[in-house]
Amino acid sequence: MSPPPPSAQPPVDAGTRSGPAVGAGRTAAATPALLWTALLLVYVLWGSTYLGIKIVVESMPPLGSAAARFAAAGLVLAIVLRARRGRGALRVDRRQLASAALVGVLLLACGNGLVVLAESGPVGVAVPSGVAALLVATVPLLVVLLRTVTGDRPRSWTLAGVTLGFVGLVLLVLPTGGTDAVPLTGALTVVAAASCWSIGSFLSGRMRMPADPFVATVYEMFAGAAALALLSVGRGELRGFDPGAVTTRSWLALAYLMVAGSLVAFTAYVWLLHHAPISLASTYAYVNPVVAVALGALFAAEPVTARVVLGGAVIVAGVALVVSTERPRRPVRGTTPEPSRR
Repeated sequence: MSPPPPSAQPPVDAGTRSGPAVGAGRTAAATPALLWTALLLVYVLWGSTYLGIKIVVESMPPLGSAAARFAAAGLVLAIVLRARRGRGALRVDRRQLASAALVGVLLLACGNGLVVLAESGPVGVAVPSGVAALLVATVPLLVVLLRTVTGDRPRSWTLAGVTLGFVGLVLLVLPTGGTDAVPLTGALTVVAAASCWSIGSFLSGRMRMPADPFVATVYEMFAGAAALALLSVGRGELRGFDPGAVTTRSWLALAYLMVAGSLVAFTAYVWLLHHAPISLASTYAYVNPVVAVALGALFAAEPVTARVVLGGAVIVAGVALVVSTERPRRPVRGTTPEPSRR
């Protein structure tokens, strides 16, 4: 599960806290080639993080490795911001810091941490990486439900997309007793992770966050890493842990998650939020699961059963419908632009 630009948030909430309106500030530099390069980076790199997590937890403590990933990524991002912008680059007030910390704990410690736990364990217990990605794809649907509960009125087609997505979720995880059944405990763990991610995304657009999304993400990563480290110690993951027993492929996968998933893809997504329509940038929500399923099948021999194909296709269709109907409405000439329903 990728970190926020988180947070670059899920489509229905993306960019709400970053100051300028999403899609504003488009310049001549945003050529079609650059737009597609950024999109491909987000599609492939974020889609591949699920397989990366699966490889990391083969020989590393689940929550401990996640803590190391976000601590390192946050430190690198902080150093880059400090070097490029000067001493005050990371300055925020206490309220902004507290808000970013809360969002970081929800997104990274609870959201990402639960996904990591669900993907760890022996075959038959661990959730396949592709299935985990399909379940996480329900985040935009959950955010719409949160909006509805708090008094917002999403479009009817948006609600239809939510309904369709949850039908796919049921198809994917409903126990049947067959050999192709998804581990129910692991699946519910991922659904809990998606719920935490949704709550964090929802709150981030309604609290006083740091204006710069890069600065916000630094504090989110630090808070998430600290919470993950405490949980790792509490679970006894480091008791008897031998770094020398970690395989080379796990080290390489952890480095990949730090650099490709947490820094490169995040930067590409934030760039997209300021140079492309939100409807285009948000397509990652239903492309990432497809990439994850394909990579899991190719490199981890994860079975792509009829159940996975059917349930996954319905979930992706529901998410696509939500994303396509959540585009900001064009204001009528002579009126004040209506805030987009994200």
